[in-house]
Amino acid sequence: MKSIKEMNMEELGAYVCTQLENVGIKTVLSGGSCVEIYSHGKYTSDDLDLINRYNVKESELTQAMVGLGFKEYNRYFIHDDTKYFIEFPRGPLGVGDAPVHEVASREHDTGVLRLLTPTDCIKDRLAAYYYWRDEQSLEQAVWVARSNDFDMEAVKIWSKAENEMNKFEVFKKRVEGQ
Repeated sequence: MKSIKEMNMEELGAYVCTQLENVGIKTVLSGGSCVEIYSHGKYTSDDLDLINRYNVKESELTQAMVGLGFKEYNRYFIHDDTKYFIEFPRGPLGVGDAPVHEVASREHDTGVLRLLTPTDCIKDRLAAYYYWRDEQSLEQAVWVARSNDFDMEAVKIWSKAENEMNKFEVFKKRVEGQ
């Protein structure tokens, strides 16, 4: 197996997800790293946001990460052999006010990466646009939408539940190239 030094972001995520799952800690990649994967590198991120799905105690998570050679630094975990740092935002796994039920997976030699689906990745980025008017997050959502099969109707229904139909229409027009 590759050393951590040789792993790209996705391989490192698969490695950490798998190693944590082996000790009973289930995590799912979200945030900018999902955008990097689904936009095929149009956006890049040096941090991996792994949602601690079932809110395992921080002490157990820290112990597992230290066992993998990571050190805790502020709210991140760093490793001497990689530029990537790992953060564990608290669960539950969700986008806006909606829980996430379906999780995608991608297999690598280093393990299995569990991550948001393209549809939920889009919702995650749109949440930042909807609530904080983050135009960069809107652009990221458009990149993911244009590069992947996703469920536009599910995004529309979610947007309606979030009371953001006007901003959804902006997203939809950008995806359609209008």
